[in-house]
Amino acid sequence: MKKSHVAQQSGSWRPPAHWTVITTVDLHTGGEPLRVVTGGLPPIEGSSVLEKRRYFREHHDHLRTGLMFEPRGHADMYGAVIGPSKQADFDVFFLHNEGYSTMCGHAIIALTKFVIECGLAEGPAIAFQAPAGRVEAVGTIVDGRVVSSMFRNVPSFLYRRDQVVQVDGLGRVRYDIAYGGAFYAFVEAAPLKLDLDPADYARLIEAGRAIKHAVTKAVPIVHPFEPDLGFLYGTIFTGPARERGHHSRNVCIFAEGEVDRSATGTGVSARAALHCAKGELGLHQKITIESILGSTMTVEAVERATYGPFEAVIPEVSGSAHFTGKSEFWFDPEDRLGSGFIFR
Repeated sequence: MKKSHVAQQSGSWRPPAHWTVITTVDLHTGGEPLRVVTGGLPPIEGSSVLEKRRYFREHHDHLRTGLMFEPRGHADMYGAVIGPSKQADFDVFFLHNEGYSTMCGHAIIALTKFVIECGLAEGPAIAFQAPAGRVEAVGTIVDGRVVSSMFRNVPSFLYRRDQVVQVDGLGRVRYDIAYGGAFYAFVEAAPLKLDLDPADYARLIEAGRAIKHAVTKAVPIVHPFEPDLGFLYGTIFTGPARERGHHSRNVCIFAEGEVDRSATGTGVSARAALHCAKGELGLHQKITIESILGSTMTVEAVERATYGPFEAVIPEVSGSAHFTGKSEFWFDPEDRLGSGFIFR
C-alpha cells in the first residue's frame, strides 16, 4: 500500500538548520514514563556524572524544561541523559518537572532494556554511574528481548524514625525518612483518610506536597558524603496490598507534585532499609510492592553495609519495562513557548 499524500508531504519537511533538534526514545516501567535523550544535545562538560549534571543544569536547563514540560511533555514526564562513563558502562542523570534526581530505579530498569535491545551494550550485565553512585543491573533476555531487569542499588538506610510534624490542612503527621538513592518521607495513608488508588490522585498530590514542604522545614537532610544529594525528594504513602501475595502498596509523590505510576525503585529500596532497621524484614526476604496502578516491583535486601554513620542494606530491585515510541523534537528559536510551560 502506498503512503498517503499527507504522509509523503509531511515526511519530507525538515526544520531549518539553525533550529535545535533533539531525538528521544520513550519507554515506561510499570506505567511510569522515561524519555531517553538519544541525540542532538550540545556538549556536556565534566569528568564525573555529578559534574555533568551540574553543567547541564547551569547551561542547558531550557532543554530539560523543553523536553519535560508542555507542549512536548507534561507535568509528570520523566527523562534521562545517558552517555559514556569513566567509572561504568554508562553515566546517567535524570530529569523531571522540578529539576534533577539523584537516582531513579524505574529509569535503570528501562535503561537496561534500552541499551541492550538497541545494541548499545551486549548485556546482560550493565553498570550505570548515577549521581547517587554505581548501580549494577542485569537484564533477563529471552529471544533477544529484555523481559525484566534487576538492579543492585546503592547502600540504603533509615535516616529518621518515628517523627511527627504539623502539616497545614492535615494536622499532626507521623513519618519516617529513609534513603534508597534519594530521601523520602514515609507516611501511612489510612490515618490521613487517603486511598492509594487513581481516584485519590489529586488528594495524594496535595497531601504529598504539603508533607514534603513541612518535613523539609523541620528536618535537615544531610547526605553522608555528597552535599548535592542532601534533600528530601518526595513523600511515599503506604498501605495494604490489593493482591494476595503482595507485601503492600505505596504511592510516591516526588519533585513538584509528580505522581510515580510505578512502585518507585528508589522508594522500595528505601522501604527495604526501613523495614530491615525496624526488624520487620530480614536479609534475602523478597517482598513485592504495588503501585497506584497495581504494577509491581520486587525488592530484596541482599547484604548489610555501613554507609558513613548509618547501618545500611544493599537492595536488589526488579521490574519490567516496555518501549512506547521514538520522537524528534524541534526547538524553534522564535517560539516564545519553546522552553516549555507547566500547570500543576
